[in-house]
Formats: sequence, C-alpha cells, structure tokens
Amino acid sequence: MPALAIRAFTATTALGRGNAAQAAALRERRGGLRRNDFGPTPLPTWIGRVDGVEDAPLPSALSRWECRNNRLAWLALQQDGVLTALDTMVAKYGADRVALVVGTSTSSIGASEEAYARADADADGVRDFPDDLARPIVHTPHSLGDFLQHATGLRGPCITVATACSSSAKVFAQASRMIGAGLVDAALVGGVDTLCGSVLFGFNALGLVSTERCRPFDATRDGLSLGEAGGFAVLERAAAGDAGLQLRGYGESSDAHHMSAPHPEGLGATLAMRDALDRAGIESADVGYLNLHGTSTPANDSVEARAVDALFPAMLHASSTKGWTGHTLGAAGIVESVFALLALENGLLPGILDSTVRDPACGPQIRFDNAQADIRFAMNNSFGFGGNNCSLVFGKVAA
Repeated sequence: MPALAIRAFTATTALGRGNAAQAAALRERRGGLRRNDFGPTPLPTWIGRVDGVEDAPLPSALSRWECRNNRLAWLALQQDGVLTALDTMVAKYGADRVALVVGTSTSSIGASEEAYARADADADGVRDFPDDLARPIVHTPHSLGDFLQHATGLRGPCITVATACSSSAKVFAQASRMIGAGLVDAALVGGVDTLCGSVLFGFNALGLVSTERCRPFDATRDGLSLGEAGGFAVLERAAAGDAGLQLRGYGESSDAHHMSAPHPEGLGATLAMRDALDRAGIESADVGYLNLHGTSTPANDSVEARAVDALFPAMLHASSTKGWTGHTLGAAGIVESVFALLALENGLLPGILDSTVRDPACGPQIRFDNAQADIRFAMNNSFGFGGNNCSLVFGKVAA
C-alpha cells in the first residue's frame, strides 16, 4: 500500500498527558495502575485512571457533549501538536477533505449509567432522565465522533468504529482506504475510552478481571487490569522523499470463533499479522518491535504467543505494555500504536511490567526487560471481542 505520513501523534493515559509522559514512564518502568477508586462501590482490582478528568470540564461552547469520555478526548487532543498539524491539513486541503475516524468501546455510556441511576418517575410513572443528562447525543456510540467533529470543525466523513479492543487500531486501516480511494486527502484518527460501571462490572462478570496488577505472559497471570485513555494521529499521503514516521501496512481478520475467546490456534491473529506484513512489503525479520495485544488473560496471551512464535524469528523484541496503562479497550489500538511510534522515534523497546515468571508457552520473542535499539519497523497488535483482529506496521524513513 502507499505509505501514509504521520504528521503528529499523541496519547494520554494513566501515565500522564502526552508523549513525553508516556516515554518517561516506559523508560523508568514506572506504571500507572492503582487500586480501584472508581465509582461508589469499587471492585477489588487495579485500574489505570487518568488524573484530572473530573476537574477539566469542556469549554462552554461544547457543553452539549459534556461527559467523562469527551472530556478525556478534549484533553488528549490538546497534546503534542495534533491541533497544529490538523490546522495545516485543513489549510492545505480544506475541511471537507479531512476525514475523522475514531474508535471506542463504550463511548459515553458512563453518562447513560448516571442518567438511569438518577431518573425520576413522572405523574404517569414514566421514568425521565434528569435535565442535565437529557442530552441524546451523549447516549449514543457515535457521541465521540460527533463531539470531535464539532470540536475540530472538520467537515469530511466522520466515522466512529466500535469493534471492542481493536477499535482504534482499525481506524488507521479505514483512513488508509479512504485516502487511497481519493475520498479525502488526510485524516484525524484516534480513540478514547473511559472507565465506567459497565466496563468494570461487565468484564468482571466475564471472569476476566484480576484482583492484582495484570501480569501479561507471566505463568501466574489470572486476568486483566482495566484502564482509560485517549490518543490521536494525523495522517496524509507520504510525498516522494518524505522522511519521518509512516503507516506502512495494516491487516484485519475475524476469527468468527467465539464471542469472547480467541481462536485456539491463533488463526485470526496470524492472518492479521501476515496481511499487515504483506501490505507493508516487508518480511517478519524486518520488524524490530512488536507491541502485543497481551491482555494478561490466560487464553489471549498463550494464543498470541503461539502465533508470534510461528511467524517471527527469535530475535524479535515483543512485549505487552498493559502493565503500564491497563487495558484501555477501545483506546488500546491508538495508545499502543503511539508506543510503537515512540520505539521507532527514540529506540526504546519496552518490556513487560510486573511479570517475573515466564510462561513456558511463550517463545523467545516475549521480552520482560526493556531494551534499546535503532529499528526501522514496528508492529502493533489489537484484538477485539468476537475475534475482530487488526495489526499495524509502522516505519521510519531517515532524513
């Protein structure tokens, strides 16, 4: 596929706001998980919560979209020159030629939970939302995309992708197809997901939440730690002679196997990774760093490790960074793409936080310790419920 230039990128997670905060925490092996203090009856688990969201209301002109998810979107959008790069794209192509493609899992469902909890019955016994939450736009999955469209002034196609944990990885693929088809010339892609009762209690009901900090690929792992995050990237066609970071390939697949368990042989994961390598026109040995989906659940990690071992040579440095941020669900794709881009930019290859006992099922590619290396290509895996898989290949072109 033709390469897409990445003109700006950013992430805001439990590690802090912006890329410098992410890179410093990865380098210092300083995680952002803390004991769950979210909601009136917190589950006994650990979470990756972004500090300060409660104290950062939206500007009054955007108050119609007020909710935790859109607040985090607004915070993340202010970081690392994303808005400046977006202004450049709009000046160059026009607002109608810049797409907005964002991913989420639960969007602003936290506002809906509060509205139902505070709903009062009228004289006819019909329960009504309280006035401050009687805003239909915060009770739809497209709330995030609609908010960002109004916040940025973009007038191109506006799409919210909701494929569970692969949502904000698939936005890169969708933007690539739209730019390739000539529908637009550039795109703002990204994703945001915030903590809420549906996420915490829902994943706990599935038996997937650990009471301890998550330990991806550790032999004693027993579940995930949930987190929240937001992130964005600005893409446009790469010009001849362009230097810098690029999206080089993507691969998508569907296991079509089970609602919440991956294909036992890693069929969908393998197809997505092979497709991304083929589209990038590189061999598996060319990849210097692979950010794994690595949820810390027994099933995901063993299946993903098997697929990686079958496809990549032993020299690959592969790791899960969910011990730093928690599993940020629909935002995981953009957050971990940012980690892959930081690896290309500064050579820091993260290991795995808090994991100490290697699962014998893991191949030599799974690394617990950080490393430093100058690499040309990095990959990010994001796998969602229902086996909705996406792998991305990023590259670096020297000046």
